[in-house]
Amino acid sequence: MRIIERFPQESAREYVYRLLKGNIVNLTLPPGQSISEQEIADYLQVSRTPVREAFIKLAQENLLDIVPQKGTYVSLIDTDQVEESKFARETLEREVIQEACRAFPGEALFELQSNVTLQELCINEKNYLKFFELDESMHGTIFKGCKKARIWFMLQQMNAHYNRVRMLNLAVGYDWDQLIQQHKTLLLAIRAKDARLAKATIDIHLNKVVVDLAYLRQQYEHYFLPLKTVSVNITGRSKP
Repeated sequence: MRIIERFPQESAREYVYRLLKGNIVNLTLPPGQSISEQEIADYLQVSRTPVREAFIKLAQENLLDIVPQKGTYVSLIDTDQVEESKFARETLEREVIQEACRAFPGEALFELQSNVTLQELCINEKNYLKFFELDESMHGTIFKGCKKARIWFMLQQMNAHYNRVRMLNLAVGYDWDQLIQQHKTLLLAIRAKDARLAKATIDIHLNKVVVDLAYLRQQYEHYFLPLKTVSVNITGRSKP
């Protein structure tokens, strides 16, 4: 499990929750893996109470499945939630990126440029975990630069299944060059105040998840919930 630094004034429950969620999203705790309160408490040298509270919160976010009398498991990736998160992010980010092209602070633009430079370094070093962090930070900076930081935070609360697909795709590692080029184009569009280029690029960028999903399901079927099927009765009406 990947250990992260505990923030000053952060409670044990908050720390355990943040650590476990990060390890679920980055697939260090892969879909379907069994985990126990006692093992986590022993590993992190905390009591079981904050671990239990973190488990409950993660279960409420559909990231853990707590099965009575059996155990607790990292939830499988739900493609319905992936699609819902993608819809929300695409709808909101399309508007935000066009707003960024109308007015964007110079210091935030410099932050974006520095971020993209670090992304290139991550590609050279094949560090997909850091690349993902920088990718998230870049998009967050665009929202913050447009005074929409709370909207970005809201999206992050529902993006865990979506982000696990993104992380899985980065781990495969075949299209990093495409991602970095799209990030560079977004930076160019904001600097040039080219809203049309920004919108076209963000549409392609965020739709990658849909394009990649079929391949990832085929290669990592055990990480995903089974697809829901629809049957047809003799009257011709569909039913689940």
